Amino acid sequence: MKTEPIQNYKYIFGPVPSRRLGTSLGIDIMPYKTCTLNCVYCECGKTTNLTTDIKEYVPIEDVKKEIASYLASDKNIDYITFSGSGEPTLHSKIGEIVNFLKDNYPQYKIALLTNGTLFYNEAVINGVINADVIIPSLDAASEKILKKINRPHSLLNINKIIEGLVLLRKKFKGKLLLEVFIIPEINDNKEELKKIKDAAALIKPDRIQVNTLDRPGTEADIEPMDKASIEKIAKYLNNAEFISNNKRGGKNYFNNDTENNKEKILSAIKRRPCTIEDIIKFTGIKKEEAEKIINELQERNKIKITKLERGVFFH
Repeated sequence: MKTEPIQNYKYIFGPVPSRRLGTSLGIDIMPYKTCTLNCVYCECGKTTNLTTDIKEYVPIEDVKKEIASYLASDKNIDYITFSGSGEPTLHSKIGEIVNFLKDNYPQYKIALLTNGTLFYNEAVINGVINADVIIPSLDAASEKILKKINRPHSLLNINKIIEGLVLLRKKFKGKLLLEVFIIPEINDNKEELKKIKDAAALIKPDRIQVNTLDRPGTEADIEPMDKASIEKIAKYLNNAEFISNNKRGGKNYFNNDTENNKEKILSAIKRRPCTIEDIIKFTGIKKEEAEKIINELQERNKIKITKLERGVFFH
């Protein structure tokens, strides 16, 4: 594929520091908030297109051109990750992108962040079978809690989702990490945790990872779980790993080009809210420069502010 330089990327973003994947280049192949779920904790906001329709939502050739442009020279990244502001397995040609990356850029590992709802469809599994890491979510193992936390499309139910994840594990030979998002007083009770543990025993992931609120979510009344409680839950769930706030990884990849840094900051916080400390960590630029960019973006009404216990988030 001919590689022509692209100034402003539409479908790729970052690299960003990931708590699990080091330095990750994101691929976002879905229109904003097109998803099978409308999770109460989603950092991207409310789902505006709740659907299970699998189709080519964005032009696959345009995505390939952006990838080729960015990876025309070797990049210091750990993973290329399907994530962003929608559910990537809804895209009918995600498999073509996975294979395009494997054929042309085998030096990079591929990860998929997914809500895990569509793997009952074997075509979806076949599309991502060549990824290196798949991280699906399972926040509930009962219909009642699924509807309370994840608010799924009407065609989905908990049995269908769990059966799909079991099928994924049988066919997928890469690393499978099962993420469980804990919300106090909703899915942290003994009954629901036992059901999640039993479901995980059927799915057989390589590891369970527990998470809790770290950034502003969709619903303002959702609170994070305290560290001691979530570590206790992690231990109960087969010594799961707690994805704590201080495990943010990644290498510095920004330079001293203010305009370039500005675009990359905007691209990152468009998809997930960040504090000034987060921005400094993944940009490697001085605090004064980061604050200057943030202040300018605020003055231009490009960003919004939300205050949480962990700090002030820009999104």
